[in-house]
Amino acid sequence: MEINAVFEGGGVKGISLAGAVQASEEAGVTFGRVAGTSSGSIVASMIAAGYSGEEMSRIIQGTSFRSFLKRSPVFNTKLIGPALRVMLKKGLYSGEALESWIRGILQQKGIVSFRDLPPGKLSIIASDITDGRLVVLPEGLEEYGINPDYFEVAKAVRMSCSIPYFFDPVMLRRNGKAAAGKSFTEQFVYMVDGGLLSNFPMWLFEGKETGQLGAVKVPVVGYQMVGRTAPQAHRITGPFSMLQALVGTMLSAHDERYIEQEKVVRTVKIPTLGIGTVQFELTPEQSIALYDSGYRAGKEFFQKWRPDRLDKLPNINKKASSHS
Repeated sequence: MEINAVFEGGGVKGISLAGAVQASEEAGVTFGRVAGTSSGSIVASMIAAGYSGEEMSRIIQGTSFRSFLKRSPVFNTKLIGPALRVMLKKGLYSGEALESWIRGILQQKGIVSFRDLPPGKLSIIASDITDGRLVVLPEGLEEYGINPDYFEVAKAVRMSCSIPYFFDPVMLRRNGKAAAGKSFTEQFVYMVDGGLLSNFPMWLFEGKETGQLGAVKVPVVGYQMVGRTAPQAHRITGPFSMLQALVGTMLSAHDERYIEQEKVVRTVKIPTLGIGTVQFELTPEQSIALYDSGYRAGKEFFQKWRPDRLDKLPNINKKASSHS
């Protein structure tokens, strides 16, 4: 059974998506087109590269997400260091460690740029905060005069995962006609976390419900992380921990209204156990619990799911489109 899958963003909570993927595969599911935002883009890119849920589980659970929080020692001076880094780099951490990590993972499957994947296989959501618009990668790169085929998948994932003020934004330079008539400064745009504009882009595959061969209608299934973060998740001790709390709350809460309003039978809803979006210091026990939560949610969903009933459902994508 083939599906087109959309994976929600959720920072470290994305560990749970890997569990849901493994449960899906055990239920006989294969993935056609895949899309994701933020941590959902990590999972989507790994699926597109050919990783199984079991392989993904070993990689993700064996990764210390705290290792992504890297910056030069000069910026570690209490209060002054982080403030200086935000002023100079526009983020508390570089994001380069995350990009290097996913690049190595993809290269093991022979994937570097989007031309290494089947056309339309992978879509990644990012936010252009310079022009104030949502960008669907890779095709959206054409508007900046950039050839999508030769753009690195790892760079696109980093863009989608760049939580504002937490990780550095990714800077792109317009080329060709896109840069014509613009000053040197205006030629650059800043890309950040896609979750700012569309954290759960179920709208993305509207009109594209076909398989790889284009003959059979393929249902769209969303993988969404639900459950409110525990109130004590953010401990504010200064201006930068407050900034971290604000961004984390924004990214995890802006889709709560959507979650509460929609009763969608094509969405795998994964409880996130009160763990926060930017709670990078997870214990091994918390990581395993997140994965298990995703596995249980995926298993339960596909035990009950009947794709032949989807045509009788109301249009579920209207509210999701409003986020774009």
